[in-house]
Amino acid sequence: MGGMGLVQVAQRATDLDRASAFYADLLGTPPTARFDPPGLLFFDLDGVRLLLDANAPSSLLYLRVDDVAATVERLRGQGVEIESEPHVIFSHEDDTLGPAGTDEWQAFVRDSEGNLVGLVAQTR
Repeated sequence: MGGMGLVQVAQRATDLDRASAFYADLLGTPPTARFDPPGLLFFDLDGVRLLLDANAPSSLLYLRVDDVAATVERLRGQGVEIESEPHVIFSHEDDTLGPAGTDEWQAFVRDSEGNLVGLVAQTR
């Protein structure tokens, strides 16, 4: 294993039960570990640990989803606050930031803890 890689991202969560329910639903996977005390909750994001912790600062996470519009509608139906409706943020002309020939869709929602969460999909 050479080089540096992202191991863990921390996100502020003042209510672990509430945050656990929100992220388990959003990510479609249960938490991988919980340590109470001190109040740490972990999810696996494709090999990167997402740590929910009351002592963490608020982060802005961008999560890859298959379909931004469908995800937003599902979350809206559950009463999740939609901060920014799905929109094309840019088109990938080359492979620098994403697959060439795709449009990058983004939307923003508020998680159960008041943090902003970006939803991202690249579609042809």
